[in-house]
Amino acid sequence: MSEPLRWQRTASTLALSGKLDRDTLLTLWQERDTAVADIATIDVSGLERVDSAGLALLVHLREIARAQGSAPLFSGISDKLQSLITLYNLQQIIVSAEKIA
Repeated sequence: MSEPLRWQRTASTLALSGKLDRDTLLTLWQERDTAVADIATIDVSGLERVDSAGLALLVHLREIARAQGSAPLFSGISDKLQSLITLYNLQQIIVSAEKIA
């Protein structure tokens, strides 16, 4: 059984923690529009595990935010998540705030 995915909005940051996989992403998917409203950063440093379904949700969250007028960057990308991003050739979509700074 996977740990539940948790998220919290503070100012313009959406912080995710726990496991983001096909078994845990449904609740965030259901609240995706409000979760990403007016955010500048998606903090993934608290994620213990991300699978391909979770990665797809991250891409989708970014696209929803872009449609709402913002272009969020990602912070706290682990080496494992970066490997998954590279594997799917998503470096231009999942952009690290640390690489911009």
